[in-house]
Amino acid sequence: MNNLYRAPEPDVLKPLLDRAATSPDSRSRIIGHASGLLADLRSAQSRGWVNQFLQEYRLNSSEGIALLSLAEAFLRVPDPETADLLIADKLGDADWRAHTGKSSSRLVNSATWGLVVGRVLVGEGEAGPLKRLMARAGEPFVRQAVGAAMKMMGEIFVMGRTIDEAMRRMKKPENKGFTASFDMLGEAARTFADADRYFRAYVGAIDAVGNDPAAGHSVSVKLSALHPRYEVARWNECVPALTGMLEALAVQAAGKGIALTVDAEESERLEMSLDIIGGVAALPSLKGWDGFGMAVQAYGKRARAVIAWADGLDRIMNVRLVKGAYWDSEIKRTQVEGLADYPLFTRKAATDVSYLAVAKDMLAARNIRPAFASHNALTVATILEWAGNSRDFEFQRLHGMGDGLYERLVRENGHHCRIYAPVGGHRDLLAYLVRRLLENGANSSFVHQLADARLTEDEILADPVAKIAGVGGSRHPSIPLPVDLFGAGHRNSGGIDLSDVNILARTVEVVNDTGLVRRAGAVANAPADAAGLVRDAVSRAHAAFPGWSATTVDDRAACLDRLADLLEQDRDRLMAICVQEAFKTIPDAIGEVREAADFCRYYAQQARMHLRAIELPGPTGERNMLHLDGRGVWATIAPWNFPLAIFLGQTVAALVTGNTVVAKPAPQTPLIAQAAVELAHRAGVPRDALVLVTGGPDVGAALTGDVRVAGVAFTGSTATAKRIARTLVEDDDRPIVPLIAETGGINAMIVDSTALPEQVVADVVASSFRSAGQRCSALRLLLVQEEVADTVIGMLAGAMDTLRIGDPGDPATDVGPVIDRASYDKLMAYRANPKGQTLKTLAVPAEGLFVPPTLIRLTAIEELDREWFGPILHVATWPAGKLTETIARVNAKGYGLTMGLHSRIARAAEVAEAEAAVGNLYINRSMIGAVVGSQPFGGEGLSGTGPKAGGPHYLYRFCAERAVSVDTTSAGGNATLLSLDEGGI
Repeated sequence: MNNLYRAPEPDVLKPLLDRAATSPDSRSRIIGHASGLLADLRSAQSRGWVNQFLQEYRLNSSEGIALLSLAEAFLRVPDPETADLLIADKLGDADWRAHTGKSSSRLVNSATWGLVVGRVLVGEGEAGPLKRLMARAGEPFVRQAVGAAMKMMGEIFVMGRTIDEAMRRMKKPENKGFTASFDMLGEAARTFADADRYFRAYVGAIDAVGNDPAAGHSVSVKLSALHPRYEVARWNECVPALTGMLEALAVQAAGKGIALTVDAEESERLEMSLDIIGGVAALPSLKGWDGFGMAVQAYGKRARAVIAWADGLDRIMNVRLVKGAYWDSEIKRTQVEGLADYPLFTRKAATDVSYLAVAKDMLAARNIRPAFASHNALTVATILEWAGNSRDFEFQRLHGMGDGLYERLVRENGHHCRIYAPVGGHRDLLAYLVRRLLENGANSSFVHQLADARLTEDEILADPVAKIAGVGGSRHPSIPLPVDLFGAGHRNSGGIDLSDVNILARTVEVVNDTGLVRRAGAVANAPADAAGLVRDAVSRAHAAFPGWSATTVDDRAACLDRLADLLEQDRDRLMAICVQEAFKTIPDAIGEVREAADFCRYYAQQARMHLRAIELPGPTGERNMLHLDGRGVWATIAPWNFPLAIFLGQTVAALVTGNTVVAKPAPQTPLIAQAAVELAHRAGVPRDALVLVTGGPDVGAALTGDVRVAGVAFTGSTATAKRIARTLVEDDDRPIVPLIAETGGINAMIVDSTALPEQVVADVVASSFRSAGQRCSALRLLLVQEEVADTVIGMLAGAMDTLRIGDPGDPATDVGPVIDRASYDKLMAYRANPKGQTLKTLAVPAEGLFVPPTLIRLTAIEELDREWFGPILHVATWPAGKLTETIARVNAKGYGLTMGLHSRIARAAEVAEAEAAVGNLYINRSMIGAVVGSQPFGGEGLSGTGPKAGGPHYLYRFCAERAVSVDTTSAGGNATLLSLDEGGI
């Protein structure tokens, strides 16, 4: 099965095209049937809320986007001030008045009226009676009107706020003949308390549905709702736990005589899901119960193989085939992690082909009871054609969508259709369901096409097999493979797919192999004569400078490209050193090697583009050239927290610009530096052009104090950077040389009440505690709006309980040890007497330099006045409506490295962009993991000098600019003028 996971798309599609194909006669009958279904769908649009919303508010229009954005956030905002800001932000620019009274649906028109009212609130529209009414009624009335509109939208997708309400709604006339599969939540669990609450909700739902088994309803379960760390790295923990919980739910459902279906998850969880589902399916206690089932996503390349697996189980399995629910996030994850290929199809038509091929397999399977979830008339007609007179399967649709498609099939033709029905509070579920609407309302989807009057029936019912065959099954041209993400500029580094259990096992074996880490004692030990060592190193580099400087830019860039290739070839050894010497976790070790390779390729590309001599304009008879040349010997001084990526990034930037380098790693991490320098020499960098010196502060001081050093690139503490700066200017006989410094910061993340708490907490945990908090960009100060502080802090404390602290070579480890005893002692001393109240801390192993992840509550932002470089997070609150003032209070600390903002208000993002005095601002995402070439990294103020590493201006700082002007008239004038027709004698 795994051979399909990252296989090239055309290879996977080839057998699917054959399987999904239909004969001309069948195709003719299918089109005829689909045409009738289209007519039913269109006639039902007066009853179907979603169809009417899609008609009235197209998702590619400003009104459609505003509506969905407002619905996603409005109901969770508790304070009126932020609610008004959100209304103003989302409704202010949209023309809601143009939609009033146009829909045949009273509910759609009522919702539109609420939006019109909201637009008036934000100062738009004419100063007529409506605006005067708003002035008299006040803002609370307007918020109520918008809130009512949002709740109406919630009713489109939410079957009921409770399971009892949902079951009562299923008895309404519009649902006659249909059954339901009730889903009790939207978001995945972030804490063990969440998981326990969701488990109890499932138990309650099974109990309620089981009170009326004759109704034929069922319950759907998300495994990610039952464990907050449902991920491959935690296989040994979560698979047994989830198997036990799913067994309990299945036994309960079997006892009640109802069906239970396990929903599909992201592709990286597929193997775990199958292990859990297979374990429960084989239980003797469930023998004879045919209600167990699972969902399969047709957009996955392994979908057909999963069907074969399910058919091979020794029992009947109910299988619900869906198109897929995580397409965009799967694409992004694959690109970010630099994996070989996508786990899914990149064209909508390819997913349709896969769906049809898998559907045919399901109809032919011995042990599968098929369920086909679709809103596509062509898909439904094709399945009906293939099934013939059989009724031994069912269709499924989302609640609120597909009205008209199945009514005739169910009530007149005896087919079965089940409604997938979310249950829960609108406030909790709308964020999830809006994303589902976007998935099903994309331009290429059948639902969206149906609402587009410009499309003909032939276009809507076009054969997906013919579409894909016409492009040879190729990948979508707008979705490059991860390796080609940056186009012709530079090749993206390759990652490791840790969701593949076999690859994960091999990686764990590699990083723990002590034989790969050569214990070179001479390198690891501090030198006895630091001054002599440095003097000799600088002399070698100084002598090598003329030759290396004279090497062409293309040749120097080629060395960097070869070095990048060698880094990836030697990845196993480099990762092992990162884990064993620098205590990097496995994902961080992968990222370290990738970033180092990215620096090499990016700077090579930048050098080829920008280090050429430039001819400048001037008067006739004059030639003006600007050259960018090396300055001489550069000292590059690297930190221990990125001992390969930053060490090499600084170094290769100096080398490719024509400088020679004396490179000094941190005293804690000399082995990885030695390995990197050895590879650079193998790549073609002369041994005297790159010289490694190791040791502590005495070596660094001797290096920066050598007057032959023409520039310093340093990453480390602000105090050390200031000492280096003083050294470079205090000697009156020394030339003025550049200093590139990247230092730390008191990095803050600001969260307002529109933010999704689950997303905030995930990003806070990653930003604060990944790498044991030992990143320059790590989150140090979390600032939460007062009205939602208790919710966010409570969820954050629960998420901290899921962290695993331990051996960095264990894939389950989230937080490893800090780098050395000095760091440990400093952090532990502060934890014993913090500036604030300790809200949460965790137990850690007794042996090792493990600092417990800690959450400290401050009474004011100003209480945190220095950076604590470890897994310690401070939290404070800020008042609604004071975003600008809050940013100013953070700016006043003088640091300027990173800042984060979580908000659904676009204006808030604009304010942060305008006011935040930081080098890197991250909005609605984590604050770590800057990507070379995409997110240039570096700070200002107390956080660094710039230019930004991995950015288009970085190389210039390493260069000397030299202008040459030649008077050509002295050699006979400008001969080109003689060819001109004008003038002359």
